[in-house]
Amino acid sequence: MQVWRHESTKIRKGHMRFKFVFPMVVAGLLAFVGTHAARLHADHGSLIEHDRDVAKSEPGTHNGGGETTGYSFFRQASNPALLFRKRALHPGSAIGAHKQEVDEVYYVLSGTGELTLDGEKHQVSAGTAILTRPGSSHSLKQTGTDDLVIIIAYPPETKQ
Repeated sequence: MQVWRHESTKIRKGHMRFKFVFPMVVAGLLAFVGTHAARLHADHGSLIEHDRDVAKSEPGTHNGGGETTGYSFFRQASNPALLFRKRALHPGSAIGAHKQEVDEVYYVLSGTGELTLDGEKHQVSAGTAILTRPGSSHSLKQTGTDDLVIIIAYPPETKQ
C-alpha cells in the first residue's frame, strides 16, 4: 500500500505540473505559429481590397460613352494570372464594340443590358455569364433605370 500511495502522489504532482505547463507550451507555440503565419500571409502576396478603395469614375470603356464606375482590383499584385474588375455602367453608358484578344468573362451582378456578340443582340440581366473568346467582337450597353453592374475577369496581356 505504501508504494501505491507514493506512486499515486508522484502521479498527482506530475499531473498538476502537466496541467500547468502544457497550456503554457501550447500558448507559446500558438503565438509563435500565429506570428510566423501572419508573416507568411504577407509574404506570399495575397491581397484583400474593398470597392470603396478602388472605385474610379470613368467614361465607358472602348469608346462606349456615358459614365461608369470602374473597380480595378489588385493593381499592385505582381505577376497575376488573372485580372479581376468590376464595372457599374450608369444609365446611358456602354462598353464599346471591340475585338477580343484573350478569353474574357463578364458576369452580371445587377441591372439589365444588351450584349452584342459577333453582331447578334442578347438581353442580359443578373445571373448572366458571358464568355468571349479570341477573335470574337462584342459590346455591352446598359438598359433600364438601374446601373448594369458586371464582374470582368481575364488574363493579363502578354508582352511579345
